[in-house]
Amino acid sequence: MNKKRLFIRSAVAMAVAASSTSALAAGFQLNAQSATGIGRAFAGDAVIADNAAVMARNSAAMALFDEKAFSIGFETITTDITVSDATYSSIATRYQPVPVADTDDVGGTSIAPNVHFIMPLNEKFAVGINAYSNFGTKTEFSDDYVATEYGGLTDVKSFNLGLAGSYRLNDQWSFGAGLDIIYGQGTMKRTANKDLGGSDLLNVDGADGFAVGFNVGTVYELDENNRFGFAYRYSPEFEAKDDKGQKITLPLPDIAEFSGFHKIEDTKFAVHYSVQYIGWGSFDKIDFENLQGTTLTGAYSKPYEWQDGWHYSIGGTYYLNSDWTLRAGYMYDTSAQDSLTSISVPDSDRQWFSAGLTYNLDQSSTIDFGFTYLMGEEVSVSESTVLNGITLSSVNATTQANAILMGLQYSRSF
Repeated sequence: MNKKRLFIRSAVAMAVAASSTSALAAGFQLNAQSATGIGRAFAGDAVIADNAAVMARNSAAMALFDEKAFSIGFETITTDITVSDATYSSIATRYQPVPVADTDDVGGTSIAPNVHFIMPLNEKFAVGINAYSNFGTKTEFSDDYVATEYGGLTDVKSFNLGLAGSYRLNDQWSFGAGLDIIYGQGTMKRTANKDLGGSDLLNVDGADGFAVGFNVGTVYELDENNRFGFAYRYSPEFEAKDDKGQKITLPLPDIAEFSGFHKIEDTKFAVHYSVQYIGWGSFDKIDFENLQGTTLTGAYSKPYEWQDGWHYSIGGTYYLNSDWTLRAGYMYDTSAQDSLTSISVPDSDRQWFSAGLTYNLDQSSTIDFGFTYLMGEEVSVSESTVLNGITLSSVNATTQANAILMGLQYSRSF
């Protein structure tokens, strides 16, 4: 009996460990570059260029600045996640479904800072440097949650340090390119159900690592009131390791974005829009290696088979007077998850409802505030832990993930 229990605990550890860190890759892809962007659902953000934060979306847009520009701010992300109508079964209970109590307190709040600086060198060239967060998500299930292999704690943060340059070819065309140095840190913990031994299956604390990517972009100015922007960002495969030698390898998605901005002549109103492609189709699996000090050793993989995602956003800006600018936006955001789903990283098609404002402190400095309510759809989730063709446990549930994003930012030109 002890040998059987040891086998169960070891097998669950191997399979569940490989299903527990997908938050590193985002069921929540967060846009955390600027409060201005939050206030318009990031519609037109690759070309509007109303402050230095635009370089995070399109390095070519730095060519639109004729003086130095600086922005600094932060974003708070509060997730509201519910898991309901759940049942859990395992090999230890002969696969008899066990009802699981509904839970609505697994979300959390993360803070994502950002800073951007653009310096024109002359009429043709500009350079910039920035730092912001790519991900800032947290889910934490209570210790007495029945389906413990699928809950636990996931707390992930990542930061992007960007170096970029732009070149203005003529009055219409500008080009840009940049280097992205990505740092990620995460804590992931999972515990087996008490019928499977109740021991820690995964306890990765403070795993971190670096990766390098790049971006390119262009801007086309039809005239002073109409312009378009396109940007492409290459994201590398990312590796993170903790002090125990546990190594996690996962692919990150490439991103492409097209934006437009149009100020209606002789009015105070502008309309803007964006279409963004996120290459989540490359996120086919996560690899785990050398999990020392646990029952899991060697190398293992967990399939995810995510699908490519799309963002469609539209917004409007109203230049009320010399002191105030008002904005609003809407985004439809498609799910990265397809046939394989998860309760620890719930995902769905989402809608963004955004509003924001700018207050001009003087002719060269502004304060921006942005607010977004992100509403996800209910999704039926069926998740299993399988090893060597044997289903060790499974959970079925309905999940819904909503979020509130708020941003505050100070910008100055000089």
